[in-house]
Amino acid sequence: MAAAAGLSGGDFSDLREIKKQLLSVAERSRERGLQHSGKWASELAFALDPLPLSELPPPLALTEEDARDLDAYTLAKSYFDLKEYDRAAYFLRGCKSQKAYFLYMYSRYLSGEKKKDDETVDSLGPLEKGQVKNEALRELRVELSKKHKARELDGFGLYLYGVVLRKLDLVKEAIDVFVEAAHVLPLHWGAWLELCNLITDKEMLKFLSLPDTWMKEFFLAHIYTELQLIEEALQKYQSLIDAGFSKSTYIISQIAVAYHNIRDIDKALSIFNELRKQDPYRIENMDTFSNLLYVRSMKPELSYLAHNLCEIDKYRVETCCVIGNYYSLRSQHEKAALYFQRALKLNPRYLGAWTLMGHEYMEMKNTSAAIQAYRHAIEVNKRDYRAWYGLGQTYEILKMPFYCLYYYRRAHQLRPNDSRMLVALGECYEKLNQLVEAKKCYWRAYAVGDVEKMALVKLAKLEKKGRPCCGRSCSFATKEKLRPQKLLLPFSSLHHCQPTTLPHVVCLHSICLLLHHEQC
Repeated sequence: MAAAAGLSGGDFSDLREIKKQLLSVAERSRERGLQHSGKWASELAFALDPLPLSELPPPLALTEEDARDLDAYTLAKSYFDLKEYDRAAYFLRGCKSQKAYFLYMYSRYLSGEKKKDDETVDSLGPLEKGQVKNEALRELRVELSKKHKARELDGFGLYLYGVVLRKLDLVKEAIDVFVEAAHVLPLHWGAWLELCNLITDKEMLKFLSLPDTWMKEFFLAHIYTELQLIEEALQKYQSLIDAGFSKSTYIISQIAVAYHNIRDIDKALSIFNELRKQDPYRIENMDTFSNLLYVRSMKPELSYLAHNLCEIDKYRVETCCVIGNYYSLRSQHEKAALYFQRALKLNPRYLGAWTLMGHEYMEMKNTSAAIQAYRHAIEVNKRDYRAWYGLGQTYEILKMPFYCLYYYRRAHQLRPNDSRMLVALGECYEKLNQLVEAKKCYWRAYAVGDVEKMALVKLAKLEKKGRPCCGRSCSFATKEKLRPQKLLLPFSSLHHCQPTTLPHVVCLHSICLLLHHEQC
């Protein structure tokens, strides 16, 4: 199957061959119960032109082992589809074919996950839910490790082995196995997606030995979005659209998420509205759409979205998050938290629900519950800057500046060009009386855009606290009613200054503005 992805990275010259590969891997994924990978490949194939009958991929060939295991596999797959995982695994014992063996191991894995969730759904709240472990993981690791050493695992088997290692927090080993799975079966999106979740920065990405296939372009676009490298991500997605995937709802949704991440709210809303027209029953990413409506305080639109998703499927995690956002916008924070808890009962590893529930607990002044929620969000995804930032805010309320400094730093590392993180860091340094560091943060916040328009004011107050007047120019400018031409540099030219001279000029002018404001 590795040869099936014969087109090299960035080569989309033969879209018909790519469509054949997508249809083939979608069928193979469905045979193994990997519904999400099958859906992703099917959606991407749908975005390409239909194939004539003569070019459709032939049915997958059966081996001798497949034929021997066919009856057991067919029976077990019917049980698997009904989520009777233990029953499916029982009838697959002793099967030798790759397909049946994968379904056997995957059934055992999902059985353990289901028992873990069932064990906690009634006895514990969602905040304790992450503490319960899947008891089957260690046994699965031992068995899959033996197969791996004997080189008896195919691409799907390697993917499952990597998932088990990740669940056991063996991150380095998991990354190596997922990379191997991508080489053996480059068309399986699940392995690429799991690899995305384990990469923490661009430097780590550079050292990965990835297969040179067109699937790598989709992977890079996705990981750039996750790492907040939005400009690179948008370039990749645009190149994929130009290559022939302009009808792909997956790519359209990812572009909307990318604009959401850089807070280009109008652009993101426009793309989401267009996506809803193309795919009106789509639920994926609608929680992100609801976040944008929340920020814009668009109550009627958010209400319509919540009702619409309830009609489609009220037991999806995204639906619960949308309803939670709706109640939060109406300042009904207890109800909002309840819906985020429902989302976590459906999927305890759903990142957005943990973060949003932390926000609601903050609104209710329940700091201990907020801290727990944010910590769970970080356990799910260490790249979630909102959780780190939320922890910083929580410890700031608790008047623990050293703690909040640590968490704000982590948020800033993930979002180096977000002025909100820099202003929060500056305030923290100011409370710790590290004024030089605070000034650097405020200046940097101004330089990257200063979303909340607070950096210059805080810088001015800090400068004034340190010294009553910063020189003759400041006094002169104040007496002369702050004519810009009397300053060292006119304010309109600040954006064109060299970085070495600009901080002093900004401090000077911001102090003048502040003094003028106070006199008025």
